[in-house]
Amino acid sequence: MSRAREIWFEEKVRTAGYESPEAFALAHELKPYRLDQLYRAATKELAPNLDAITVLPLALRETLSAEGLRLESIAPVTIQRSNDGQTSKGLFRLHDGNEVEAVLMEHWGNRTTVCISSQAGCAYACAFCSTGQAGYTRNLSAVEIFDQARFFARELATRGKKITNVVFMGQGEPFANYAAVMDAVRLLNDPEGFGLGHRHITISTVGLVPQIDAFGDEGVQVNLAISLHAPTDEQRSAIMPVNRRYPVTDLMDACARYAAKTKRKIFFEYVMLEGVNDDDASARALVKLMRGHLYHVNLIPYNATPDAPLRGTAETRIRAFQKILDAAGVATTVRTPMGRDIAAACGQLRAQTQPRAKAS
Repeated sequence: MSRAREIWFEEKVRTAGYESPEAFALAHELKPYRLDQLYRAATKELAPNLDAITVLPLALRETLSAEGLRLESIAPVTIQRSNDGQTSKGLFRLHDGNEVEAVLMEHWGNRTTVCISSQAGCAYACAFCSTGQAGYTRNLSAVEIFDQARFFARELATRGKKITNVVFMGQGEPFANYAAVMDAVRLLNDPEGFGLGHRHITISTVGLVPQIDAFGDEGVQVNLAISLHAPTDEQRSAIMPVNRRYPVTDLMDACARYAAKTKRKIFFEYVMLEGVNDDDASARALVKLMRGHLYHVNLIPYNATPDAPLRGTAETRIRAFQKILDAAGVATTVRTPMGRDIAAACGQLRAQTQPRAKAS
């Protein structure tokens, strides 16, 4: 059994009261090909439930259902769709009542991206992010993470479309849940299952240095994105408390090690905040960090959150900032926000069960 299948079965059979996939198979006298059919139906064929897996005997399906085996580890609560029809946000309830959000973005040209969550809440308290302003609840399991993509893959399939990209940029800090996130990557990538190529997967981190080093040793071609958002320690610590533990120099050294080891491009996310990180001096400081490496900067217009007393940079200033980067030869893209009208844009995700931060 492949590692991806083991991950899937280990979690699923626990919900049915079994200690291991082997105990589950023994109890039902299941031959390996039956396990293959069950796994493939759930992860590749995207079966909605056990009843739909007609290659399995009816009696077996009924028994597994009675035992509590479920193909989904998350339950949709509400699905919102943006006015332009390009963005869908799902609120999903977990088995313990906690909730997370995930987002489907349908771009022009049949490119589709699903933004998935790795934690319920987030402990890193970035000033511009709604998730972090509410605090941390718990890590998600690998299958809970994977099932967010599975849900939207099933929704797209009804319209003859597929997921082309998955980004770990939803609720939570992926590298603070490192093992489960890497297992979710295995489930997404498994050619006998979901089958999404590594290069179509991106993991974003606020800059956890040990995990960046570990990620460089994984030997996978999954993309790495760094939530940088400021080029100096003074600026970054003011909006990202994690910088006090891993200051800019340490973070950029880790990025240099990663780039040297993997020869892969790193994407740096930079949310544009009026009067905070958007002046010419900040642009020039950012240039110094980016020069001479496989680095690409994504400038992100700020998406308002309910508890952050911050304002977004005007588009003219964003373009002026970009011009400085361009002139210095730094590869730069201005991100186009999607789903703002349903609070599905970057930094806006927060499930209904997450509390509002108290006003000081």
